[in-house]
Amino acid sequence: MDTRQALLVDAFAAEPTAGTPTGVVPDADGLTDDQMQAVASELGAAETAFVLPAGDADRRLRCFSPTEELAQAETAAVAAHAALSERGEIGDGEWTVATATGEVAVETKQNGMVWVEQGRADITEVDLPYVDVADALGLDEATLKDVGADLPLVTADAGEPWLMVPVNYFEHLSALSVDVAAVASLCDRVDAAGVYPFTFDAVGADATRRSTFHGRAFRAGIRTEEPVTAAASGACAAFVRRYGALDDTIEQIIAEGGHFRDRPGTVSVDTDGTEVWVGGRAVTALDGTVTVPAVDDDDIIEA
Repeated sequence: MDTRQALLVDAFAAEPTAGTPTGVVPDADGLTDDQMQAVASELGAAETAFVLPAGDADRRLRCFSPTEELAQAETAAVAAHAALSERGEIGDGEWTVATATGEVAVETKQNGMVWVEQGRADITEVDLPYVDVADALGLDEATLKDVGADLPLVTADAGEPWLMVPVNYFEHLSALSVDVAAVASLCDRVDAAGVYPFTFDAVGADATRRSTFHGRAFRAGIRTEEPVTAAASGACAAFVRRYGALDDTIEQIIAEGGHFRDRPGTVSVDTDGTEVWVGGRAVTALDGTVTVPAVDDDDIIEA
């Protein structure tokens, strides 16, 4: 039977059991779509990256959830390139990576950072009553209106649209009581993948860590909060940059999250308010092998 190395890599974290757990198969050459889907389901991570050769790029990257192939692949790209670097298969450099949405640029740095080109951010103000948004999150609408004079409710899309909800203080962000059905309804009304409440009152907003904002990601129809999400973090950074909410001295935006899942992590973002790059570190938490099922075999055994 075909056995492949399989990793669990914690993306946007500098130590294991933090950030976003991501599956990585460093050598997926020859695997079929069904086999990759089966491996992703067995690993159970929200995303699993499969590294493949590419004729007109440095490598190809396919990303699967436990149930389907995903188009958005920033987290997978960070995890995969950090793992390849950690294994000594690549060094510092700039890479072209073929993905489901086209070719993207990736840069690996000597300091362990991996930067991924996210693309252009589209930002659209939305007409949602504050009371509806507040009720969906279990907040008093005053916690949103307090910020709304400067930062309106918008959808921000840097590859995946998210409803951005500015919240005045961390204590209110920490006290969310999310109504899953109401969040799904909000997303349906504005055509968003999820809701991203955030505050500039961040845990690490000090001279040492310089976190810019703290966000919490709730995907439509999913009860469990995502720990650290590159898609929403990058889009939110473009939003606050474009609306002039940041001091001019802040060159690199640091989005923190995951604290309420006991998986804290940070996404670094470079953006002028339109073009977005996201970056982060990642660390291998589990290194093992997976036995790939035969093409017509639905069973899979992990060794």
